[in-house]
Amino acid sequence: MNDTLAVTSAMKADGVKVQHLLSGLDAAGWASPTPAPGWTVADQVAHLAATFQRAWLAASDPPAFAEVMRNAKPDLEDEVAAVMRPYLALPTDELVDRWYDELLRAADALAAVPEGEEVPWLVNPLPPAVLASGGMMELFAHGQDIADALGKPLERTDRIAPLVGFVVHTRHFGYLARQETPPEDDFRFELTAPSGTLWTFGPPDAPQRIEGPALDLCLLAARRRHHADLSLVATGEHAAHWLEIAQAYRGPAGAGRQPGQFADAPTTPGPA
Repeated sequence: MNDTLAVTSAMKADGVKVQHLLSGLDAAGWASPTPAPGWTVADQVAHLAATFQRAWLAASDPPAFAEVMRNAKPDLEDEVAAVMRPYLALPTDELVDRWYDELLRAADALAAVPEGEEVPWLVNPLPPAVLASGGMMELFAHGQDIADALGKPLERTDRIAPLVGFVVHTRHFGYLARQETPPEDDFRFELTAPSGTLWTFGPPDAPQRIEGPALDLCLLAARRRHHADLSLVATGEHAAHWLEIAQAYRGPAGAGRQPGQFADAPTTPGPA
């Protein structure tokens, strides 16, 4: 995984891109339904705010984070709704600043974790760079939902590099979510960055291969696009199945997206 400071710097910069989407948004825009069933743009932003608040607390005050987790609701959906509620109660002109302030606090707290230490998290402690990469995935996924809802382009650059590494690192999550046993075969990933650079992971002679745009891999693993609408090519039985189940987050897979759901994805590859 990437150095924590590099990941958090990328997260801050990509957060600014999402802020641009939200800038000047009127009440109708905030209430716009997103591709996530039942979620508006405001819901997406509140979820990001709550996620980054928890990451800040975990990195800055582990005992306080542990106490919060002890008191968390046992049902995941109920807990998500509870942590979003205070942010949804804010006027939107406050929410638009508050969510990014939470991102900045989380990024700075993760970057300040001493080398070699881990940060407590939902299932087990994580290196700060890994947790920051998970935050990048949250920002990527919910930012894409916001862009899709508003029909606005969202520039993607080589700052997605930590995200790509995170997808590879969490390749087994899709199997776990479906109570499947991950295959023992190695996977090889050969991915083209937005700048055109080739990024590779895994043994060159691995029997299972995934090739194509790095951005498509992120859209796939965030479950924001169906693999039929992406330019990823799988070689090998297990690799082909992985395209069907890929996700870079723990827990239920969710509905995902349907083939052909988006005629023109509002995502723009940009320079590094």
